[in-house]
Amino acid sequence: MKKRKRLYILGDAAGLLAAAVFFIVPFAFMLINALKERREANLLNISLPDSVHFENFLQVFQANNYQIITAFKNSGMIVIGSVLILIIVGSMGGYVIQRRKDRTMGVCNALIMTGLMVPAAILPTIWVLQRIHLYKTLTGMILIEAALHIPFTVMLYRGFMGSIPVELEEAGYIDGCSGWKIFTKIIFPLLKPVTSTVIILNAVTIFNDFTNPLYFLPGAENATVQLTLYNFMGQYASSYNLLFADVILITVPMLILFIFFNKRIVDGMVAGAVKG
Repeated sequence: MKKRKRLYILGDAAGLLAAAVFFIVPFAFMLINALKERREANLLNISLPDSVHFENFLQVFQANNYQIITAFKNSGMIVIGSVLILIIVGSMGGYVIQRRKDRTMGVCNALIMTGLMVPAAILPTIWVLQRIHLYKTLTGMILIEAALHIPFTVMLYRGFMGSIPVELEEAGYIDGCSGWKIFTKIIFPLLKPVTSTVIILNAVTIFNDFTNPLYFLPGAENATVQLTLYNFMGQYASSYNLLFADVILITVPMLILFIFFNKRIVDGMVAGAVKG
């Protein structure tokens, strides 16, 4: 028993050490160099700065006519719009696929899960967006992000839906509720754990997306937070202090969100693992 306890302690210590090496050390490296002056930061070492330069962050805000503020606004709108669509479509789709067991739903489920493996076709998607006049628009970008994350979202909702007793719906039908009322008044409120998981995971992924905005949302006025780093690498290639300051600014919001809601992510993903 004592030997097993020691093994658990050693395992926890090894996990904490690995987390420090792979996550904390790189973040500390970026933060320290973001507070240095240009010549000192270009040495790329983890030593403490001779003097702290908080003005690096102010310079990042002011760069390119306050482009990073525009980028945060664009990224925020894309995240909010996409996540709302994913919650509505994913919860309804997961509910129907889980409750109906006919061949049609089996085919629909297979098609949706195929979306987890098939990547987006860039040129055909751009062609379609141009034809419907949504290319280089936030609306088009929101629809693309939602479409790309629907398979994973439906999978989460479907798995969690299996843990909700069918008897609750039967009781609602007996009381005279319509199908829409049963879903909105009985089922959806019970989906709070997995909805929290959907919000956090999709928000972090969409906020950190670089490739899709680069292809489908070009233009300085449409910049997202990840594209500001791409612009900075071309404009301030020899100023690592500003590059690291930009990385810190675009990393911290989602990092805080992930830290505070980490437990809800785990609860939402595990809650439907027993049934369904």
